[in-house]
Amino acid sequence: MEYKYAKYNTLLNKITNKDNLFVGNYTLDPYQNCEFGCRYCDSTFDNVIYIKSDSSQLLEKEIKKIEKGTIIVGSVVDPYQEAEKKHKITRKLLKIIEHNNFSAHVLTKSDLVLRDIDILSKIDGCIVTISIISLDEAVLNIFEKNVPSSKERLNVIKKLSENGIKTGLAVMPLLPFIVEGELEEIVKTAKQNGAHYLLHKHLELKGDQKAIFLKILSELNPDLVNRYEELYRGSYMPDQAHIAKVKDMMDKYCRNYDMPTNI
Repeated sequence: MEYKYAKYNTLLNKITNKDNLFVGNYTLDPYQNCEFGCRYCDSTFDNVIYIKSDSSQLLEKEIKKIEKGTIIVGSVVDPYQEAEKKHKITRKLLKIIEHNNFSAHVLTKSDLVLRDIDILSKIDGCIVTISIISLDEAVLNIFEKNVPSSKERLNVIKKLSENGIKTGLAVMPLLPFIVEGELEEIVKTAKQNGAHYLLHKHLELKGDQKAIFLKILSELNPDLVNRYEELYRGSYMPDQAHIAKVKDMMDKYCRNYDMPTNI
């Protein structure tokens, strides 16, 4: 992996349509591209991580020109990927958000977020969402081999919740025909570890990512390839009947465990 410093003209992006999933008003990403290399993500193909070295100055300038709201940190790539251990850009940006009395919603797969509990606990209305695709380490080793284990991520939810930070679990992306059998256990385990809500969204396969993902599936289970081709026929999304079926399953499990399905 190669790291490069880069300067940008802007850092904050305003969300123009109502965000019903992550309930944010603005987004920012401290890095461009992601070194976690999750094999369902198009950032998998980038071998250069761009470090936004001027991000603190940009945010200090931009945040004074916008209305108060919630800033989603890590909307495109993980703000707590490996580069953050050294460069601490996410930590610096969170300090600016807190100092200017904005709220933040952090999206991550990493236990490094626990390092910043001291800042997160001071941010008014702070939210952290931890994503997990499976509790099965065999599945994670195929699709998320560079990411902390599901046990470590569940522990993050527990620790953040114990420190008074609203924390939830996102099953994203939801991999068809691979994780449906463990969805109830995921909801149950999230509840046991103090999650305040559970979000989920189907896997999208756009452009070249579809062919690459199907190749990965052929190595995992060749029988799945035809099922995916049928499910995603003519679209980057699963067919609507499948989406509705999984939503009904998740709604049922979440009701059973008294788990809200929105923030």
